[in-house]
Amino acid sequence: MLDENRSGRLTAWGNALLAGFAAPDDAAHHITGSDAVHRVVGLPGESGPVGLTLALGRLRALGATGLRLALPVPGHPLGLSGPPEFNARAMEAEEAVVVPGTALGLVPEVYEAGPEGDVHVEVVWHCLAVRDAPPADVPSLSEAERELAEALREATEVLTRLDVAGSGPVARAALDAYRARAERSREVLAPGYPPRAARVLELAQRVGALIGIAYEPGDVQGREHGGAVSASEIAARAAALRPVERTARRARVAAYNAMVEERDRGRH
Repeated sequence: MLDENRSGRLTAWGNALLAGFAAPDDAAHHITGSDAVHRVVGLPGESGPVGLTLALGRLRALGATGLRLALPVPGHPLGLSGPPEFNARAMEAEEAVVVPGTALGLVPEVYEAGPEGDVHVEVVWHCLAVRDAPPADVPSLSEAERELAEALREATEVLTRLDVAGSGPVARAALDAYRARAERSREVLAPGYPPRAARVLELAQRVGALIGIAYEPGDVQGREHGGAVSASEIAARAAALRPVERTARRARVAAYNAMVEERDRGRH
């Protein structure tokens, strides 16, 4: 929950490129991040894999009006609109990018290679047809912000009640990692995003960090207080936090899609 996924980076920097806030090579650099290379396969007009710079240019030529993030999990097809083949791939990856204006979507597949200690990561984005329909369960930025404020209170209360928050070295390490990430939160979203989107994403990351602490195995087995956690207690913890985790995912999608939403509102 502490790390932003590749589909988020592609959405943010792809939107910045399409809106004229980023150069193609700069966008590709930020999307790739620490990975070795990203390729796109199945792109219309291309017979084989192509790099990100060419792929983003091709999508723009095909009529892309923006990029939208999807973060589906079983039972919650967040951001998807079909068809089944695309939904199935996205559900397996638990992330995807939909490209309005092209009837296309992209799902990442990650490959790791190399010896231990020198592993490099390659990402292949599969380009597939998508249905031109409203995405599932995506809130507006204002809705997401209101929901998150309540979710943060709920998460804190649940973790305190379960004797999780602040207990043990694992919890402290997770909180320290979150705080370091929060200092860089505005760098996650690309140029051109409204400040409110950065604020919502930061709050979603905070909620995600708390949830990550609750699910951290070290917390279960190595806490300084409270002893071992039974299977029933773990199940109760998961059930209590599931609605909070759902709210945090919806908010992340709303934040990354904010540039497209703002543009669409300006057209009406």
